[in-house]
Amino acid sequence: MRRFYFLLFELAVLPLVVSCGSGTAGTVSPVISVRVSTSATSVAAGQQAQFTATVTGTTNTSVTWLVVGGAADGTISASGLYTAPAVVPNPALVTVTATSQADPTKSGSGSITVTGTSSNITVVVSPSSPTVPNFGRQQFNAAVSGTSNTAVNWSVNGTPGGSLQFGFISSSGLYFGPGGVPTKSNGSGGVSTTTLTVTAVSQASASASGSTTVTLMPANRSAQPVPVNLGTSGGNANDSSTSGNTITCCGGTLGSLVVRGGTQYILSNTHILARSDLATIGEPIIQPGLVDANCSKTQATTVANLSQFYNLETGPAPKIDAAIAQVVSGDVSTTGAIEYLGATTDANGVPIPSAPNGGPGVAATINMAVAKSGRSTGLTCSTVFSTSITTSVQYQKGCGTGTTFPVTYTNQVAVAGGSFSAEGDSGSLIVAQSTADPVALLYAGSDADTVGNPVSAVLNFFKSGANSVTFVGGAAHPVIGCTLPLKPASATLTVQASATSPEGLQNAIGVRDAYAPELLAHPEVQAVGVGGSYDNPNEPAILFFVTRGQPRTNIPQQVEGIRTRIIEGDLFPSRGALTAAESATLEKSVPAPYMVYAISDSEFSRAKIVHTARVEELMKQSGVQGVGIGSSVDAPGEAALVIFLIRGAPHDPIPPVVDGLRTRIRESSRFRAGFGDTHPQRGCSLSAARKTQPKPARASLPKP
Repeated sequence: MRRFYFLLFELAVLPLVVSCGSGTAGTVSPVISVRVSTSATSVAAGQQAQFTATVTGTTNTSVTWLVVGGAADGTISASGLYTAPAVVPNPALVTVTATSQADPTKSGSGSITVTGTSSNITVVVSPSSPTVPNFGRQQFNAAVSGTSNTAVNWSVNGTPGGSLQFGFISSSGLYFGPGGVPTKSNGSGGVSTTTLTVTAVSQASASASGSTTVTLMPANRSAQPVPVNLGTSGGNANDSSTSGNTITCCGGTLGSLVVRGGTQYILSNTHILARSDLATIGEPIIQPGLVDANCSKTQATTVANLSQFYNLETGPAPKIDAAIAQVVSGDVSTTGAIEYLGATTDANGVPIPSAPNGGPGVAATINMAVAKSGRSTGLTCSTVFSTSITTSVQYQKGCGTGTTFPVTYTNQVAVAGGSFSAEGDSGSLIVAQSTADPVALLYAGSDADTVGNPVSAVLNFFKSGANSVTFVGGAAHPVIGCTLPLKPASATLTVQASATSPEGLQNAIGVRDAYAPELLAHPEVQAVGVGGSYDNPNEPAILFFVTRGQPRTNIPQQVEGIRTRIIEGDLFPSRGALTAAESATLEKSVPAPYMVYAISDSEFSRAKIVHTARVEELMKQSGVQGVGIGSSVDAPGEAALVIFLIRGAPHDPIPPVVDGLRTRIRESSRFRAGFGDTHPQRGCSLSAARKTQPKPARASLPKP
């Protein structure tokens, strides 16, 4: 996952298609809904208005926009920016739709009235298409003509005043960028970075507005002055391929600094530093990677040379995706500083670079708060979703070319949220938020989760005789960027909404009614209802409304194959057996559940026994790409056997309980690392004579 591609073209060459991840729709799809909104009720002919689509029920939030009436009613961009026609259409009310790319049968619509331009009010926002750094600031100005009232209302991505995810903007147009680069589904099962839109709407006429596109750019992506900090763009100087007149180049993240026998090395992935097993020892490692150096190694600095790598196809168990490169003296910060990882900020409120806590790192635990700083998204913060994972990950040999092959890993770490990383973040070091202790080496992911090798396995592989390998760093410290007001809103930690069918609920009611007297006999139970399961959002559940803090009396984990869910509260206003509607009303009286809960050591040990006994047979089942240990949402405090399913692939029914342990379903696109398939990319066009002196490049979509 998370390796980044870049293309160079001849002027006469048409755009090439290279890689991004891919995925498919679910076997039993969740209920997907699309809601369309806009801050303006009307727009003058020839002017613009921003529409926003909110997609729920899927991690793929991409939509396809359409003006229902065609060109006569205006046009709308891929980002939802509507441009009214030069002449008021008949009728003047225009409807636009947003169709889910995850499920084309689901769409939402919004409308806006096109008015005449007699007022001739126009709004022009400047600067045009700026690049803003993470945690950075940008002053926007709105030039309003055609009226004496030059006041405007500002919004970011359609939200007045902005949001944590996309940044905030003041009434005077001063924009405050978020800590993490916003991401979106790339439509092929992966996650890529995206831009955002800043809009100014005239207070004199809501139909008059102007917009500009903003690109957030972390410091990690740029060329660093030597000695370079880590967590930044880098890769193998030979990580490119040529087809005809087209060059495809790749890159990822130089993760961290380690030391062995007094010699310092850069640590990253095999598929970043060693070209997915194709490299030879001694090859130059550069900063930035070719993907950020116009595909020209002459525009980058050689900061290390490849020293050792784990062979992905032939390496012994336990499998890892890791490589080290001996640093060139003076070219890498000897402190091991990583961008944005500090405990303090500079005068502008930006987290300073800092080394992780030095030493061997720590083991990941479920619900551990973690962070990473990587080439594409900068600093992001989330929570460990699952540990002890056995999973199969797909790779591709070469840069944008070559055969594909799977690698099966054991004892892996999954971090919640596809937006925790994007294509190009491979090689990043995942650390504990509270202490900056190294936890895992990021290497793969899907549109729902990020996967890393535990650092203990990585360091153990590279030890040589009596010479152990440890992380270069300082003292333990908190990662302050994860606690700032504009901290990276990069990983959504809300549980997926239930997609239970009416038939499923009716079945649950029948089972509940058959056992109601004994279910209500538990002294802590105030009421028994029906609703959806959170451990498997596609299934119904019998709901137990229990008294908070009262000891549990062995409430069943399932009844006749129907999952159960426990909801704690003080004094619920309803008693007895509840209808689905009454259950939903009662649920609103308690806080929404967390996505991940902490579990006790004894619960983890109980789950480990089941995992060890069942993982091999589960991994053989169609559609299963991973099995790990996590927490149940249906029963907070209980462990769960997490089954990672490939969305859209057929699979056997997953029982609600296995050997006394609840199961939790996690559907996503395929876990991928360092390979590509066919997906349109952007690039720059060059003449053959200028390939060594290219024009300023535009980055392509990165790839997992």
